[in-house]
Amino acid sequence: MSTAAIDCDLHPHVPGVATLLPYMDEYWRHTLVERGIESLESASYPPNAPSSVRADWRGPKGRPPSTLAELQSQALDRWGAAIGILNPLFPVQLPFSRDMSAAMARAVNDWIRAEWLDKDDRLRASILLPNGVEDAVAEIERLAADRRFVQGMVLCMGEIPLGRREWWPVHAALERHGLPLGIHAGSAWRHPPTSVGWPSWHVEEYVANSYGFQASLASLVTEGVFGKFPGLKVVLIESGVSWLPGFLWRLTKAWKGVRFEVPWLDRPPAEILRDQLRLTIRPFDAPEDAEGVARLLDHLRSDEMLLWSSDWPHAHFAGDDTIPPGLPEGLLPKIMVANPRATYDRIREGGTP
Repeated sequence: MSTAAIDCDLHPHVPGVATLLPYMDEYWRHTLVERGIESLESASYPPNAPSSVRADWRGPKGRPPSTLAELQSQALDRWGAAIGILNPLFPVQLPFSRDMSAAMARAVNDWIRAEWLDKDDRLRASILLPNGVEDAVAEIERLAADRRFVQGMVLCMGEIPLGRREWWPVHAALERHGLPLGIHAGSAWRHPPTSVGWPSWHVEEYVANSYGFQASLASLVTEGVFGKFPGLKVVLIESGVSWLPGFLWRLTKAWKGVRFEVPWLDRPPAEILRDQLRLTIRPFDAPEDAEGVARLLDHLRSDEMLLWSSDWPHAHFAGDDTIPPGLPEGLLPKIMVANPRATYDRIREGGTP
């Protein structure tokens, strides 16, 4: 593995609300204790599901890894990554209260800064964004001066489509500060994760995330976000890859038939997304043979879209097989080093506070 490799998706686990209380003001410390809110769990990542945490990375009583020492030994030191990007998945989007969502997002971001970024120079992080647009912009502005925060992060299935103009102030703030928009698998549970209603099983919801990513991309493209904010990059995190070529073909084909409806799109959607869209490679969800992977990469028509990630501690591979099988050896330096550096301006420039 390259000594300059950049791991674009690491998930430090927040042990519970008590961990966040020191990073909240007196009102929220009192409120959460008084109401007995000790934890928040998203159905997108049930903590005891085998896919949520690899078995050999679980701690006592099966708990997810939640300390810097565990991250260092299980991922950073083990694989020798030069930089790792922390994407905390504490579900700050679940509360219907905008105020509570904002308070929890601030607390998680400050916890990440104090307990992780300040203690290992290799680490960078996403700004976890709350539900409200105004609150999300405020959180970007609050943390943008700390250049160890390298992107803003939302879930692929939120309250409204991400291209809607209500969200444009968030896109504007991210572009202004040179921060990509990271869209991670998961749901805020405002709507059914499938288009025909609520599923019965976790596996249905898990698979439905690909539809959520497709809907987010279609919204961003057709609402004109990429044209309005040409400096904005979008990174799909833990989205899978194999669904993208078919989606690009279908979206572009449909655009050709009804492009009078969206006159602000001055070129095919596939071209727009190849310029401004990136994806992490875990889970890769592609054939394991080199021929099948070669066909997939050929359909993408770009060698700049994929970013290396381990997705620690999720269970997407065994042992030290951090590189999905079938990827061409000659492409790895781009995926592991060049593409992440081109995507994240703050990593390229050093990313110091």
